[in-house]
Amino acid sequence: MNVHIIVSGRVQGVGFRFAAKQKAIDYDLKGWVRNLEDGRVELEIEGTKAHTTAYIKQLKEGFHPLIRIDDVQVTVNETHQHYKAFDIK
Repeated sequence: MNVHIIVSGRVQGVGFRFAAKQKAIDYDLKGWVRNLEDGRVELEIEGTKAHTTAYIKQLKEGFHPLIRIDDVQVTVNETHQHYKAFDIK
């Protein structure tokens, strides 16, 4: 399953990308995360449906107290990129 995610809130300057990467590794997900110029964060993740769903659920709750999630936009993609790791861009 390949999913594109845009996250809004207090997600830059609070360790969000590092937490996102660690949780992705915990769920055996591959892909990437990067900051956007407008203050949001963009992710693309690949993995099993169960792991992807669990990751998104935890992401919506915030990975730790410094992070505040206001909105999460999730788009399921039909194609897979076959990422080998999870990278911070």
